[in-house]
Amino acid sequence: MKATRIAHVAIATRSIGVTAELYKQLGLDLGCIEVVEDQKVKIAVLDCGDSAIELLEPLSDDSPISRFLEKRGEGLHHISLEVDNLQQQLDVLKERNVQLIDDHPRVGAEGRLIAFIHPDSTGGVLIELSQTPPDE
Repeated sequence: MKATRIAHVAIATRSIGVTAELYKQLGLDLGCIEVVEDQKVKIAVLDCGDSAIELLEPLSDDSPISRFLEKRGEGLHHISLEVDNLQQQLDVLKERNVQLIDDHPRVGAEGRLIAFIHPDSTGGVLIELSQTPPDE
């Protein structure tokens, strides 16, 4: 498996508007804001060179981000690594007995294909693997 770059670092927040103000002071511009219904989350992207910071705000109390905020508070949620062929990477990880949250890619923000590796297999860090949409 080879990751090509850090796609983004995701920060769980109770308010994108409030948290984005800090990043604006650091010279980052708030880019697209998007709702990902199946994950019950609003996402804001702040471009940072060849990578990004992604702010995650829950849309409801039963959102995975709401549960994260209740347990851990605001802060680092996951690191996203870009890969060329996500399904192939997942198959290799399964063969190596790496615990996955997703066995198959699903659609995430910006139309990217995503899948998560369980933190039990990564030293406690939630890692997202992502692939640029096929049409780009």
